[in-house]
Amino acid sequence: MKHVLITGGSRGIGAAAVRTFAQAGYRVTFFYEKCHEQARAVAGETGADAICCDVTDTEAVRKAVASIAPVEVLINNAGVAHYGLISQITEAEWERLFSVNVGGIYRCVNAVLPAMLQAQSGCILNVASMWGQVGASCEAAYSASKGAVIALTKALAQELGPSGIRVNCVSPGVILTDMTACVGKEALSDLAEQTPLGRNGTPEDVASALLYLANADYITGQILPVNGGFVV
Repeated sequence: MKHVLITGGSRGIGAAAVRTFAQAGYRVTFFYEKCHEQARAVAGETGADAICCDVTDTEAVRKAVASIAPVEVLINNAGVAHYGLISQITEAEWERLFSVNVGGIYRCVNAVLPAMLQAQSGCILNVASMWGQVGASCEAAYSASKGAVIALTKALAQELGPSGIRVNCVSPGVILTDMTACVGKEALSDLAEQTPLGRNGTPEDVASALLYLANADYITGQILPVNGGFVV
């Protein structure tokens, strides 16, 4: 039974991934930061182990990973968003966004990597965004951070491939989660109409793509769009 660690697993895409991987027979551990009730509910439903861990805290990540079984699949899903003009984002908001979206991957990868290198095997999956591919007005900071995730994925795939470790990335489009809850119904409807498949995505759409990549032994360094054709 392979052991998967999922960050940001208490809600949204992360919770869907916990459910999907548990149903597929994986041993699942997930990190969460603040949503204690949701984390308990997801853990109770799936049998997964929930650990409260802030991915911006290097020592907390190190201790959390040291307390669990070796990780064979790491899913870096934890992320935050920011909507607004570049002139309006504060330096603290900018740094927080990059510390979670990019720094969290750096910390978690470095925590699980020794065991993967020893085993000469492993799988790292990152969650980016289609805005990291094409950019979005009023989401410059978020787009920049997700663009960094895409570049990091490609670089790590080349660096770690000779050690038997695969690194891939999913690039979700408009997914109906808490992160898009602030978007009005009319705007979401317009976005669905602009999508060739005629709808916005669900967390389960992304989770199924993650499961596919986890089991795709000859795929590495790839960015898998999960956007219904919004960006092609």
